[in-house]
Amino acid sequence: MQIMTDTVRIDKWLWAARFFKTRTLAGNAVEAGKVRVDGERIKPARSLRIGDLLEIDNGATAWQVSVLALADVRGSAMVAQTLYAETTQSVAKRQLVADQNRYFREPGAAFKGRPTKRDRRQMDKPTS
Repeated sequence: MQIMTDTVRIDKWLWAARFFKTRTLAGNAVEAGKVRVDGERIKPARSLRIGDLLEIDNGATAWQVSVLALADVRGSAMVAQTLYAETTQSVAKRQLVADQNRYFREPGAAFKGRPTKRDRRQMDKPTS
């Protein structure tokens, strides 16, 4: 993994840090306002710097991370985790959501968009 010292585009960094599977998905999330830097909306071409605070929502999970290092190429997951540090509030919030989902899971939470006929049958099926 190539680690840079100056700046890197935010969509490249999100892809390299493995928050999104493709750079296109990362760019679309930034455009849609799902990624914020220091609390404000940005564009995909914005330069990211070490120390920036990011709020990332990829649809399934929301993170609040601080940028520790910059990279513009995707590497292993072990190396990607060294690029950022998650805040304690974000860890606590994700743990709370995980605990709530352990005891009660919303029937339609696993489906994106409008459920199909098969999805509807699975939601209506009684649980034992």
